[in-house]
Amino acid sequence: MNLGIKKHIPNTITCLNLVCGCFSIISSLNGNLTFAAIWIVISAIFDFCDGLSARLLKVTSTIGKELDSLSDIISFGVAPTMIIYMWLNVCFSQLPTGFQTPTISYLKYAVFLVPALSAVRLARFNIDTKQNENFIGMPTPANALFLGFVPAASEYVSILHNYWVVLFFAVSFAFLLVSPINMLSMKFKDFKFTRMNIARYIILIVGISLFFLFNLGAFPLIIFGYLLVSIFYHTLTKLEVI
Repeated sequence: MNLGIKKHIPNTITCLNLVCGCFSIISSLNGNLTFAAIWIVISAIFDFCDGLSARLLKVTSTIGKELDSLSDIISFGVAPTMIIYMWLNVCFSQLPTGFQTPTISYLKYAVFLVPALSAVRLARFNIDTKQNENFIGMPTPANALFLGFVPAASEYVSILHNYWVVLFFAVSFAFLLVSPINMLSMKFKDFKFTRMNIARYIILIVGISLFFLFNLGAFPLIIFGYLLVSIFYHTLTKLEVI
C-alpha cells in the first residue's frame, strides 16, 4: 500500500470516532438516549482501532495524538454529558412537586464538569510518560460508558431514576477522571497468567457475565466493577500482598 495513503488511515479512523460522537449528541437532543449510548460504543471501537491500525501499518503522524484527544473530548466528554443531562431532566420531572424548583433544576448543570475534566485528563495523558501499563484517573472511554448507559441501567437499578443519585454519580465520576487513583489498562501485551493479566481476566469474565444478565444496562455495573478491581489490585500490590 502506498505510504501516502497508509499514513492517513489512523487519522481517518480517529475522525470517525469524532463523527460518531456527534451522532450521539444529536441522538440525545432528539431524546433517543439508547441510540446515543450505542454511538459512544461505536466511538470507543474506532478509538481502539486508530491506535491499532497505526501500530500495524507502522505509521506515525504529528497530529495523530492531538487529533485523538480532540475527538475523545467530543465522544467521551460531551456526548455522555448530553445523555446524562437529558436523563436528569427526566429524573427531575419525577421529583415531588415541592422539589421541582429552579434552584434544584440548575444543579444539573454540574454535569458539564465531565467534558471540562475530560479535557484536563486527556491533556495530562498526552504529556505523561508514566501511563503505559496503568492509567492515573478514570480513562475517558470508561467514564463515558458508565454515564452514557445510566438510562439503560435504570431499568434494572431503580435508584438510577433518582435525580440526586444520578447527579451524585455524574459529578463523582467527573472528579475520578483527574483523581490520583491507579486504573488498570485493559491492553494485553500477552495472555500469560501474570498477576496483572489475572485482574484483567476477572474484569472481562465478570463483564461478559453482567452483559448477558443486563444487556446494555450492564455497562455502568461493568465500569464500577473495573474501578473496584483496579483499586483492590493496586492496594494489594502496594502492600506487597500479591
